[in-house]
Amino acid sequence: MLELAGISKRYGGAQALAPADLSVAEARTTVLIGPSGCGKSTLLRLIAGLIRPDSGTITVEGVPLAPGNLMALRHRMGYVIQEGGLFPHLTVQRNVTLMAHYLGWDATRIRDRLHELAGLVQLPPDMLNRYPAELSGGQRQRASLMRALMLDPRLLLLDEPLGALDPMIRYELQQELRAIFEKLGKTVIMVTHDIAEAAFFGHTLVLMRDGRIVQQGSIRELARSPAEPFVEQFITAQRGPMQQLNEALS
Repeated sequence: MLELAGISKRYGGAQALAPADLSVAEARTTVLIGPSGCGKSTLLRLIAGLIRPDSGTITVEGVPLAPGNLMALRHRMGYVIQEGGLFPHLTVQRNVTLMAHYLGWDATRIRDRLHELAGLVQLPPDMLNRYPAELSGGQRQRASLMRALMLDPRLLLLDEPLGALDPMIRYELQQELRAIFEKLGKTVIMVTHDIAEAAFFGHTLVLMRDGRIVQQGSIRELARSPAEPFVEQFITAQRGPMQQLNEALS
């Protein structure tokens, strides 16, 4: 589905991403994880074509990502950022259907797709005419997911999509998102710093540090066969307070 070969990125004298190779399987969820500033969001933006690499190639379904085909390939990707990134001056409906209108979809097709997606993400129809400021955080993320799915992309990119939500809403949306991924069979690449969230969603975890990929594999592989001490340290550091309490009381 997606192949990255020798991809790198620098900003001035800082190496944001060391040369990296990554293969993403079709209809699977790959999670980029690591501490802040490790390069995971940079890698996602490179895949989305929002920034250009200094070296290497990105191939989407056998087609190398290049300036000449960038817009066409972007239409085959859906992109969700933290807090949704909705345009504040547009209603939910206009946010979600913006690209469909731009591409010349007819009104019936747009209406049918809009209501199909509202049902999928469980956003009440009366929310479609509201503005982002009139929605809760969870509702904004549902609307943002609708926008990302509007063109029925093969690849879905999510950058910390649940990071700004309170724990109860985050838990609810985690359950819903995983069910949606399984139902649609999309190829998903997600960024998070939360190891529990990564394990919940990811078929493959890609752990990063200081702009390089440290280890790839399932959560079981990372936990049982860490490639270097940092892998074990990262997993251990994120044990939840309740787990630590249970261990202390056992």
